[in-house]
Amino acid sequence: MSAALDADDSEPVRIPITGELDLHTFAPRDVSQVVPAYLEACRERRILTVRIVHGKGTGTLRETVHALLRRSPLVANFRLGDETSGSWGATLVTLKN
Repeated sequence: MSAALDADDSEPVRIPITGELDLHTFAPRDVSQVVPAYLEACRERRILTVRIVHGKGTGTLRETVHALLRRSPLVANFRLGDETSGSWGATLVTLKN
């Protein structure tokens, strides 16, 4: 991300801001920092539709993401993906303008 994320004071991780965030590359402990920072970076670039890929798995990561989205003042709404956007393994987010 062109916003630096620094979970353990090591080198910041740079993620391209494209409107799609794949959480498979992050440790679960980092998600609570990564998701809000990514949404803010998208909004700054006027990317108001974001796809967050959390995977299907047990649903724990999905629930964590949804809890973060419910608390975020940046989020207008969100829903699970459809059959063309990842189904219940991804969440589609609309950010406030």
